Amino acid sequence: MPQIEQLASTYASQLFWLLIIFGLTYFVIGRGMVPKVDGVVAKRDAQIASDLAAAQAARDKADAVEEDWRAEMAAARAAAESEINKAKAEAAADSQARVRAADAELAVKMEAAEARVAQSKAAALQSLEAIAAEAAQEIVGKFSAISVSDAEAQAKVKEAMANG
Repeated sequence: MPQIEQLASTYASQLFWLLIIFGLTYFVIGRGMVPKVDGVVAKRDAQIASDLAAAQAARDKADAVEEDWRAEMAAARAAAESEINKAKAEAAADSQARVRAADAELAVKMEAAEARVAQSKAAALQSLEAIAAEAAQEIVGKFSAISVSDAEAQAKVKEAMANG
Protein backbone atom coordinates (compact mmCIF):
# COMPACT_ATOMS: atom_id res chain seq x y z
CA MET A 1 0.00 0.00 0.00
CA PRO A 2 1.39 3.13 -1.13
CA GLN A 3 -0.27 5.22 1.54
CA ILE A 4 1.53 3.39 4.29
CA GLU A 5 4.88 3.67 2.50
CA GLN A 6 4.36 7.39 2.25
CA LEU A 7 3.65 7.63 5.91
CA ALA A 8 7.25 7.09 6.96
CA SER A 9 8.61 9.88 4.78
CA THR A 10 5.88 12.38 5.77
CA TYR A 11 6.03 11.32 9.34
CA ALA A 12 9.73 12.08 9.56
CA SER A 13 9.15 15.48 7.96
CA GLN A 14 6.35 16.28 10.42
CA LEU A 15 8.54 15.26 13.35
CA PHE A 16 11.31 17.49 12.06
CA TRP A 17 9.05 20.54 11.82
CA LEU A 18 7.49 19.71 15.16
CA LEU A 19 10.91 19.76 16.83
CA ILE A 20 11.81 23.02 15.08
CA ILE A 21 8.54 24.71 16.20
CA PHE A 22 8.88 23.44 19.77
CA GLY A 23 12.54 24.52 19.85
CA LEU A 24 11.69 27.99 18.58
CA THR A 25 8.80 28.24 21.04
CA TYR A 26 11.06 27.12 23.88
CA PHE A 27 13.74 29.67 23.04
CA VAL A 28 11.32 32.55 22.39
CA ILE A 29 9.03 31.95 25.37
CA GLY A 30 11.30 30.07 27.77
CA ARG A 31 14.48 32.10 27.24
CA GLY A 32 12.99 35.44 26.20
CA MET A 33 9.63 36.02 27.79
CA VAL A 34 9.69 34.00 31.02
CA PRO A 35 12.78 35.74 32.45
CA LYS A 36 11.16 39.12 31.72
CA VAL A 37 7.94 38.01 33.44
CA ASP A 38 9.97 36.62 36.36
CA GLY A 39 11.81 39.96 36.59
CA VAL A 40 8.52 41.89 36.64
CA VAL A 41 7.11 39.55 39.30
CA ALA A 42 10.29 39.86 41.39
CA LYS A 43 10.24 43.65 41.01
CA ARG A 44 6.56 43.75 41.99
CA ASP A 45 7.26 41.53 45.04
CA ALA A 46 10.15 43.79 46.04
CA GLN A 47 7.95 46.88 45.61
CA ILE A 48 5.19 45.31 47.71
CA ALA A 49 7.68 44.34 50.41
CA SER A 50 9.12 47.86 50.34
CA ASP A 51 5.64 49.40 50.57
CA LEU A 52 4.73 47.09 53.46
CA ALA A 53 7.94 48.01 55.28
CA ALA A 54 7.27 51.72 54.74
CA ALA A 55 3.70 51.28 55.96
CA GLN A 56 4.90 49.42 59.05
CA ALA A 57 7.49 52.15 59.73
CA ALA A 58 4.78 54.81 59.34
CA ARG A 59 2.49 52.86 61.67
CA ASP A 60 5.27 52.53 64.26
CA LYS A 61 6.00 56.24 63.99
CA ALA A 62 2.28 57.07 64.34
CA ASP A 63 2.05 54.79 67.38
CA ALA A 64 5.05 56.54 68.94
CA VAL A 65 3.55 59.96 68.22
CA GLU A 66 0.24 58.84 69.68
CA GLU A 67 1.97 57.49 72.78
CA ASP A 68 3.84 60.79 73.21
CA TRP A 69 0.57 62.67 72.77
CA ARG A 70 -1.15 60.48 75.36
CA ALA A 71 1.72 61.07 77.80
CA GLU A 72 1.53 64.83 77.21
CA MET A 73 -2.25 64.79 77.70
CA ALA A 74 -1.88 62.82 80.92
CA ALA A 75 0.71 65.31 82.17
CA ALA A 76 -1.54 68.21 81.17
CA ARG A 77 -4.49 66.62 82.96
CA ALA A 78 -2.39 66.07 86.07
CA ALA A 79 -1.16 69.67 85.99
CA ALA A 80 -4.70 70.97 85.50
CA GLU A 81 -5.99 68.81 88.33
CA SER A 82 -3.17 70.06 90.55
CA GLU A 83 -4.03 73.68 89.70
CA ILE A 84 -7.72 73.01 90.39
CA ASN A 85 -6.93 71.43 93.75
CA LYS A 86 -4.63 74.33 94.60
CA ALA A 87 -7.33 76.85 93.66
CA LYS A 88 -9.90 74.92 95.71
CA ALA A 89 -7.58 74.88 98.72
CA GLU A 90 -6.90 78.61 98.38
CA ALA A 91 -10.61 79.35 98.03
CA ALA A 92 -11.40 77.19 101.07
CA ALA A 93 -8.72 78.90 103.15
CA ASP A 94 -9.96 82.32 102.00
CA SER A 95 -13.57 81.49 102.80
CA GLN A 96 -12.57 80.10 106.21
CA ALA A 97 -10.66 83.30 106.95
CA ARG A 98 -13.71 85.37 105.90
CA VAL A 99 -16.00 83.21 108.05
CA ARG A 100 -13.69 83.61 111.05
CA ALA A 101 -13.54 87.37 110.53
CA ALA A 102 -17.33 87.55 110.19
CA ASP A 103 -17.75 85.37 113.30
CA ALA A 104 -15.43 87.62 115.27
CA GLU A 105 -17.25 90.73 114.05
CA LEU A 106 -20.62 89.18 114.88
CA ALA A 107 -19.37 88.13 118.31
CA VAL A 108 -18.29 91.72 119.03
CA LYS A 109 -21.66 93.04 117.81
CA MET A 110 -23.46 90.37 119.86
CA GLU A 111 -21.57 91.30 123.01
CA ALA A 112 -22.36 94.97 122.43
CA ALA A 113 -26.04 94.14 121.81
CA GLU A 114 -26.18 91.95 124.93
CA ALA A 115 -24.60 94.75 126.93
CA ARG A 116 -27.17 97.23 125.57
CA VAL A 117 -30.00 94.78 126.35
CA ALA A 118 -28.69 94.23 129.87
CA GLN A 119 -28.33 97.99 130.33
CA SER A 120 -31.84 98.56 128.96
CA LYS A 121 -33.18 95.80 131.20
CA ALA A 122 -31.49 97.29 134.23
CA ALA A 123 -32.83 100.75 133.35
CA ALA A 124 -36.30 99.30 132.80
CA LEU A 125 -36.17 97.50 136.13
CA GLN A 126 -34.94 100.66 137.81
CA SER A 127 -37.74 102.71 136.31
CA LEU A 128 -40.18 99.87 137.05
CA GLU A 129 -39.14 99.95 140.70
CA ALA A 130 -39.60 103.71 140.77
CA ILE A 131 -43.02 103.48 139.07
CA ALA A 132 -44.06 100.61 141.33
CA ALA A 133 -42.94 102.59 144.40
CA GLU A 134 -44.94 105.64 143.26
CA ALA A 135 -47.97 103.49 142.48
CA ALA A 136 -47.72 101.80 145.88
CA GLN A 137 -47.53 105.19 147.63
CA GLU A 138 -50.62 106.43 145.77
CA ILE A 139 -52.59 103.24 146.39
CA VAL A 140 -51.74 103.21 150.09
CA GLY A 141 -52.50 106.94 150.31
CA LYS A 142 -55.93 106.59 148.62
CA PHE A 143 -57.10 103.49 150.45
CA SER A 144 -55.67 103.98 153.95
CA ALA A 145 -54.86 107.65 154.29
CA ILE A 146 -51.40 106.69 155.51
CA SER A 147 -48.45 108.53 154.09
CA VAL A 148 -45.53 106.31 153.02
CA SER A 149 -42.10 107.82 152.33
CA ASP A 150 -40.28 107.24 149.05
CA ALA A 151 -37.51 105.24 150.74
CA GLU A 152 -40.00 102.92 152.49
CA ALA A 153 -41.97 102.37 149.30
CA GLN A 154 -38.81 101.60 147.30
CA ALA A 155 -37.53 99.19 149.96
CA LYS A 156 -40.85 97.29 150.03
CA VAL A 157 -40.96 97.14 146.21
CA LYS A 158 -37.36 95.79 146.07
CA GLU A 159 -38.25 93.22 148.73
CA ALA A 160 -41.36 92.14 146.81
CA MET A 161 -39.43 91.90 143.51
CA ALA A 162 -36.66 89.90 145.15
CA ASN A 163 -39.16 87.38 146.58
CA GLY A 164 -41.36 87.29 143.52
